[in-house]
Amino acid sequence: MEISAAIKDELRRFCESFAEDRIGRIQNNIKSINDSLKSETKSSAGDKHETGRAMIQLEREKLGHQLYEAEKMRQALAGITILPSHANIGQGSLVITTEGVYYISISAGAFKKGPAQIYCISSLSPIGKKLLGKSKGHCFDFNQKTICIKKVL
Repeated sequence: MEISAAIKDELRRFCESFAEDRIGRIQNNIKSINDSLKSETKSSAGDKHETGRAMIQLEREKLGHQLYEAEKMRQALAGITILPSHANIGQGSLVITTEGVYYISISAGAFKKGPAQIYCISSLSPIGKKLLGKSKGHCFDFNQKTICIKKVL
């Protein structure tokens, strides 16, 4: 299958859906934990009760951090515009290399359409950092392989 710039809209929607689903799951987990904290009643076990509440509180803080990171993903997507091809790789670029196809946006995993598999990656990921700012024809070493950029859309 020939990969063209037209698929960028689908990739963006895929990433937006990924971010929204993640935010929704985290918010549901936070709600569940808040409900647990509210329904927790003081038992005669005293210390056990306080330990349980502390564990729930730690979980809530962890989920709060995950929600913050997911919101940052959503903000990163909002800053990406679907523009025509650029000479240099940046946010929103679709990059075809000798080792795979990458959409520079957020880390959302693999997007599959027919036989094509496109990896949605963050510009802060190890491969994203290597690709950023490069252009067609540029080669670089990554994980003991030489990867060459065949096309930037």
